Amino acid sequence: MVFAPEQDGAVQVAGSDPEVHRLEHDTAGWREGPGHGCHRRHALPGRTVLDGHPARQRWPHYAPRAVSLGYTSVVALPLREHTRSIGALVLLSDGQSPLPSDMLALGQSMADFTAVVLRRAREAANSRARTSHLERALATRIIIEQAKGIIATRVSLPMDDASGLLRKHARSHRQRVHDVARDIVEGRAIPGLTEPTP
Repeated sequence: MVFAPEQDGAVQVAGSDPEVHRLEHDTAGWREGPGHGCHRRHALPGRTVLDGHPARQRWPHYAPRAVSLGYTSVVALPLREHTRSIGALVLLSDGQSPLPSDMLALGQSMADFTAVVLRRAREAANSRARTSHLERALATRIIIEQAKGIIATRVSLPMDDASGLLRKHARSHRQRVHDVARDIVEGRAIPGLTEPTP
């Protein structure tokens, strides 16, 4: 199987055994082979005999390597996502007869199901990343608000003025506002911020 979720993203591959996995991984680097072609053309190329001249000419690296592993033919089925292909399911065969049509239909059903699972996994990962980003932003905001409250209380300033003082101090000392705020919340004394200026 070849899986490329983004047009310019890194290609992800999986194989039924270590040798096939290595073959598919190398294929991604060669930018050739049935999976690559199926993914790029968004079409079903049909069964290809691997030890024939057309396959060797089209896939000079892939075809001889697949034959050396004992495979004689290959079919690539697109992993379809709406109107585009996000990869391909590559079925290698060591038999002389072509895969029957019902087997190809089952393979395409598996490819379609795999595409749905991969899309859901990608959506879940994106959602987790957004949630994590929002949680970090909220934690930062909470610390800054706490620091503003401490400054306002300690040096008797309105909250807006405390905010300005915090930002001015961070700028003048080339520090991030969050870092200065964290120091204040953790109890470090900062003259002019947590202690009135003499």
